[in-house]
Amino acid sequence: MGLSYQSLAHAINNSVILHRFSGCPFKGRVFLVGGALRELALGCGPRDYDLALTDPDDLATIEKIFQRRAFLLGKKPIQTHRIAAEDIMLDITILETSIEKDLERRDFTMNAIAFDIKTRTVIDPLNGIHDIGQKLIRYPRRETITSDPLRMLKAIRHFAALDGFVLDPELKEAITSCKDLIRTTAPERIKYELDLIMLSQGVARGMEILGKSGLIFEIIPELLALRTMDKEKQFSLKTYGHTMIGFSFLYPRGGHYVSDPALLKDVGYALLFHDLGKAHTYSYDEKKQLVHFFNHERISRDIAAGIMDRLRFSTQESRRICSLIEHHMRIFLISSSDATEKAIRRLIYKIGDMTPLLIAHTLCDMYGSSGGEENPATLQVIQNCNTIMRAYHESKKQPLPRLVSGNDLIKIGFLEGRSLGESLETIRDKQIAGEISTRDEALQFAEQMLEQNRKS
Repeated sequence: MGLSYQSLAHAINNSVILHRFSGCPFKGRVFLVGGALRELALGCGPRDYDLALTDPDDLATIEKIFQRRAFLLGKKPIQTHRIAAEDIMLDITILETSIEKDLERRDFTMNAIAFDIKTRTVIDPLNGIHDIGQKLIRYPRRETITSDPLRMLKAIRHFAALDGFVLDPELKEAITSCKDLIRTTAPERIKYELDLIMLSQGVARGMEILGKSGLIFEIIPELLALRTMDKEKQFSLKTYGHTMIGFSFLYPRGGHYVSDPALLKDVGYALLFHDLGKAHTYSYDEKKQLVHFFNHERISRDIAAGIMDRLRFSTQESRRICSLIEHHMRIFLISSSDATEKAIRRLIYKIGDMTPLLIAHTLCDMYGSSGGEENPATLQVIQNCNTIMRAYHESKKQPLPRLVSGNDLIKIGFLEGRSLGESLETIRDKQIAGEISTRDEALQFAEQMLEQNRKS
């Protein structure tokens, strides 16, 4: 890689942050530290920077430079002052010891490098520059993990996000042996790191090491039943196994249909959870010699809802992911060579703007099951997905109008309640199928339903 003290210092001196600090009258020493130096060493332009100050008065100087007031994050003994400007984010701590001691407490050696802004010198007591050059994620010592178990997830997040980087064998062993400590970590912090893994192009690598280390089963023990079932039943098409393979296609295939990373992240979570119900719905037909998982979609959805509540997913995320899980078989069920336009139209109007996400999920699930291999069945699903996507875009150009409302049905004699909603849904299904196209036809059909209900 050719990384050295000189090349790193050159990259830092030419960075945006150094230009902002040029000529500033700081009272004490000001150090640029942490992940931003790693990013600069790798040729990236970071937006987030960490600073360490020896004199608290220098915080006011930095506030003046960025014309922003800092606000406090975290609790004592280590408090962070954050300044959020339009183009940059600064996290600032006040040193209570030497910079060398401060670097020793950091998570990984590649993040334990400092740059003295006054003297323009690099400080690297843990050989972090060497490790960046070797693309090695290494911790300073084992206490790094035991003092903050979330660092196990952070290590895997870096492994997933940094192309070509590997975990130091000692760190891998520590994650495996200390995995149960993750239970002491706040769920919000775990969710944040899982999100970053899902958002990484190397998400498949990240999920693989999460599984091999056993860390994922400490965070989501519900997954263990799937892996156990795979072993006990000796499935050739493993439920947990095909899920993990599916992550290899989240960005290469799913990204063709879903451009928003935040939405593709939710597709990833839906993939992780979509078959949880299979461990609870397994049955075997002796006569036909077939395995069944009847209604596993709904059981998976309910289990996933509990997991997401525990890990503090937002309501919007949870609803979106639950919907994907509940409907994850729908495209497969209509992916025959004679799939009708009516069935595709019904799917689109049922799923709505979730259609691209469901397609992405379907492809990950499919390729996970086929091990990435193409065959007539996978090609048929792909063809159907493309047809569905074209129909979805057409539906956005000419949205299907709502012919009647609940008030319309109440006026002709329907009562408020569940049956009213079911009747509206039935009318909508008829409209989607092309059997009803006008308001008059909808009201006429509603009157027929009302009459049938009265007779029954």
